[in-house]
Amino acid sequence: MKQAHGPAPAGEAVIQLQKVVKTFKNAAGEFRVLKGIDLTLRRGEFVAIVGKSGSGKSTLLNMITGIDHPTGGQVVINDVNIYKMNESQRSQWRGRNLGIVFQFFQLLPMLTLLENVMLPMDYVGLYDFDERPKRAMELLEMVGLEKQATKLPAAVSTGQQQSAAIARALANDPPVIAADEPTGNLDSRSAENIIKLFDHLTHSGKTIAMVTHDPSLTEQTSRTIIISDGELVDETVAHCLPLLSHRQMLEATRHLERFTYQPGSTILQQGQHVDYFFMIERGVVEVALCGQDQKDTRIAHLEPGQFFGEIELVQGGRSIACILAASDEPVELAALHRDPFVKLLGDSPLTEEMIGRIVQLRLEENRIADNRRRK
Repeated sequence: MKQAHGPAPAGEAVIQLQKVVKTFKNAAGEFRVLKGIDLTLRRGEFVAIVGKSGSGKSTLLNMITGIDHPTGGQVVINDVNIYKMNESQRSQWRGRNLGIVFQFFQLLPMLTLLENVMLPMDYVGLYDFDERPKRAMELLEMVGLEKQATKLPAAVSTGQQQSAAIARALANDPPVIAADEPTGNLDSRSAENIIKLFDHLTHSGKTIAMVTHDPSLTEQTSRTIIISDGELVDETVAHCLPLLSHRQMLEATRHLERFTYQPGSTILQQGQHVDYFFMIERGVVEVALCGQDQKDTRIAHLEPGQFFGEIELVQGGRSIACILAASDEPVELAALHRDPFVKLLGDSPLTEEMIGRIVQLRLEENRIADNRRRK
């Protein structure tokens, strides 16, 4: 049975992108990089943004940081619409509310690590002048660089330079950290240290949005956002069908239908014709054999990131069990109709093989439960 991460924890919304569009113009004409992005990031989330080169992930991050300007839509961070400010106002706002970590560190080479960390405080005038060196040193201590504080960037390793850049990003205690390929130039050990530091920061309430090419890093984040051709892949599709390519995930996203069932209600009757592959977004689903004696035999319960309906679509026929919404909360489902689901299986042999294995496991679970009920 496919198991995956469930929905992100429900903290307060910190970053909200609403119908964000970004179009670039050149001699060849217009090119739309972002195509109506809707996205909410919450307090304490560590979010990876992934996608192929040219998919729009760095442009998406630039919308969050205010470095670039959307062609359409709104970006709201902590209830502030950042593109209603002028450039000067947005620059000051960014200095107080955002910490930005770049792939190439962007430390000033003629300043010591301590002086580099102090720069954001100087820029926006936060903290008393005499307090800034002390705070900068505390941040360097936090990332393990107190002994390198008086060194120039060239005198320390690349991993230490990136740690110093993170300390600098934290100088003004911003609620949001935006990181663009922060481990791209680091060895695996240094990269692991950076990810552990980010994880620690989210536990203290920071929200981190990190663009990365490294799929191994997404295993350590609380949430992964996939962007393909300027559009976001539905997160439930990515959880349930991880062996699809990003383009195939996007195609599935475009065909999704959604259903909500109240607590305790019946989603599918045993013997009912099934036309959908159902993926669970929220809530818990109970699978049971429904007997003529009105007694049900529970087979399994399914949680967010799991699915049902694949047996009937792959083998044909009717539902082999009753599917019920658990009694404590509504169930929200994302569903693919039979035709696009079957096409996806045909286009993705790995997904077809995965689904085939799960079908066999569930048929066996059903057989065992049926035999147990008959005894």
